[in-house]
Amino acid sequence: MLSSTPRRRTATALAGLVLAAVSAASLVSCSDSDNDGSSSSASAAVTASFSGSAPSALASVKESVKASVSALASSASAQASAWLASVSAETERANRAAKNALEDVDGKGNATADVSLTGKPRSETAGLLAVVVNITNSTDETTSYAVQVDFRDPDGKVVQTRYVGAEDLKPGAKAQPLAISTEAKEQQLTAVVAKAQRY
Repeated sequence: MLSSTPRRRTATALAGLVLAAVSAASLVSCSDSDNDGSSSSASAAVTASFSGSAPSALASVKESVKASVSALASSASAQASAWLASVSAETERANRAAKNALEDVDGKGNATADVSLTGKPRSETAGLLAVVVNITNSTDETTSYAVQVDFRDPDGKVVQTRYVGAEDLKPGAKAQPLAISTEAKEQQLTAVVAKAQRY
């Protein structure tokens, strides 16, 4: 009598395990055959958590962003080059003449009162720092002007120098050449009139 009880308990336990396995199989079968898609999406979410496809997709997005940034940088550089190329050869010749005229000038020159600077929006200069050099002939004779513009960093150090000029400017007439810095756009530079000479 005592020996039959453990056997009955073992049989009952085995029967319970079999019943549980069958029930689980039935539930999985019902879930898979359900047409509402909820089981499929849950399964997909779990699978995505453990598959190698997600990191691969992330790497692809990262490379795509890098490519976009590189393309934008190249485009900005091309725009800046094109804008600089639009400066005429005649303007370049006048700028060289201005540089030559200032070579032997001591101090700030004799025409700083006739010259002022006005900033030009970077949206119009492909992002480059450019200033309009306003030259007004305050004398009663036709004369030429040579101007040296220094671009300085926040410490006051001259980072770049540009020369501009206006030739044969009549009394009271104005000229507005551009002084353009080709330094990195990120630099915080200030333009100042270093020299201005009538000649």
